Amino acid sequence: MPEYPDVTIYLEALQERIGGATYEGVRLASPFLLRSVNPRPADVAGRKVTGFRRIGKRICIGLEDDAWIVIHLMVAGRFKWDDKPKVKVPGRVGLAGFDFSTGTLILTEASKKKRARLHFCGSTEALEELNPGGKEIFELDRDTFAEMLTAENHTLKRSLTDQRVFSGIGNAYSDEILHRAKLSPVKLSQKLKDDEITRLFEATQTVLEEWTERFRGELKKKGFPKKVTAFRKEMAVHGKYKEPCPVCGDPVQRIRYASNETNYCATCQNGGKLLADRALSRLLKKDWPKTLEELEEYKAARKV
Repeated sequence: MPEYPDVTIYLEALQERIGGATYEGVRLASPFLLRSVNPRPADVAGRKVTGFRRIGKRICIGLEDDAWIVIHLMVAGRFKWDDKPKVKVPGRVGLAGFDFSTGTLILTEASKKKRARLHFCGSTEALEELNPGGKEIFELDRDTFAEMLTAENHTLKRSLTDQRVFSGIGNAYSDEILHRAKLSPVKLSQKLKDDEITRLFEATQTVLEEWTERFRGELKKKGFPKKVTAFRKEMAVHGKYKEPCPVCGDPVQRIRYASNETNYCATCQNGGKLLADRALSRLLKKDWPKTLEELEEYKAARKV
């Protein structure tokens, strides 16, 4: 799912291409994409693009007379840009084509589960109704961050990814932030010491800033973002299960739940102790290895 760095770069790329352009209309290939019809898409055609906003992971395109086009890419939604007018929407993955006087913005979703969402809002007040309320990380000081983090006692993974608490952080960058801060993803927010809160605050800002700047560099070379993915070879732990941690060299571990997983380094983030994988630990029970050494012994025994 595109998160803060990806959405920020999308917005900057769109501003360069459609800022001040005229919105001419949308061609919907999937009726399930459109989630609100007040105003109707046709009612705001012909208006100029006047601004851009990010609300959580939502991309908001402002039009004249305080109208907004709001797109949530969810997990697999992606944009493609073409300078040509009214480019055909792809048949299998295409969801919509947004027509502007400067070109065509194509929305695709490479997934059987169509989760992307499109809203048209007729006012800033209506736009704010879509806002889950999470605070912008770069608008917080350390003490306010601590207050938000510890307001409820949840795991750090949940706290960072809760869009009602912090805006724009998801599964991928929370893994990277927690690795940078050397904190376990399942540590409870109200159990943190002052220095751990400081490390987490600094890691959150640093990781998001570094990745945003990295994407800006790619944007200058490649133009419109073409490879928006949660799995990058430069990442430390996210998507790197069994690969060596770039800090200590020990294999990256994972916790699987539903369709998601959390990646972490047991050595750097949890004193060498493995966190229980809900599926495997329930299956193995007392045989579940508690440390990396026990895990290696367990693997070696199974090969005999």
